[in-house]
Amino acid sequence: MLIGGGIGAGKSRVASLFARHGFSWISTDDVGRDVLAGGSRAVEAVRALWPSVVDGDAIDRAGLARIVFTDGAALAQLEAITHPEIERSVRDQIAQSSAPTVIEVPVTKVLQTDRYTRVAVVAPSDVRMARAVSRGGDVVDVRRRMASQPTDDDWRSWADVVVDNSGAWDETERWVCALIEEILADV
Repeated sequence: MLIGGGIGAGKSRVASLFARHGFSWISTDDVGRDVLAGGSRAVEAVRALWPSVVDGDAIDRAGLARIVFTDGAALAQLEAITHPEIERSVRDQIAQSSAPTVIEVPVTKVLQTDRYTRVAVVAPSDVRMARAVSRGGDVVDVRRRMASQPTDDDWRSWADVVVDNSGAWDETERWVCALIEEILADV
């Protein structure tokens, strides 16, 4: 199962509910951080394209974000470097897990397959902005990221199931837990 949505939509909270019900939870954001960690093949590819954001074996992630979240071509180049490695790592983790798995994705382009049920978590942009900033995000950076991500309409088109997380969390939680129970009953 893929759980997707933009920054601040609540996809991590929704994925955590699945984890509470025994699902293995893989965050492609976390996998992406590992892919760009020191010593990885991706560091050299990033260095070749944007040498100013690589110091030794470390990538200045904020500097890289300022580049790729303002330039669609640069973002596509970064995704060409990271997405194949992210997909390989996710597939390896799934193969090692005996539990059903949810995979949290921030973009619709990761793991493009009909193999997984796709759950989109959506919320209005002002709500998403407030959530991201309350977690310590910089307003300008969050705006850049939101502008480079799929819209809620894109997520709805991508999804098999849509979770509207614009209201109170307890309402969303009840709805998602009912969905999980339904899924588990079919397994």
